[in-house]
Amino acid sequence: MIIRPQQKRSKEREKMLSNLEKGDKVVTSGGIHGIIAGLEEKTALVQISENLKVKVERSAITTVLAKKE
Repeated sequence: MIIRPQQKRSKEREKMLSNLEKGDKVVTSGGIHGIIAGLEEKTALVQISENLKVKVERSAITTVLAKKE
């Protein structure tokens, strides 16, 4: 009974990570807020200030706050 809800959350997370787009506002597992500036297969380039971009694993992204406008 416990396995089914966990599988559902896992599928939703995988869907969220695969649907990331440039311009989405995100939060990483470390609590860093930023905007997706670029995407690769396993990594994402997150812009956290005007001149500062950080490359993180896609799995480190925990929340999408807003889709690009």
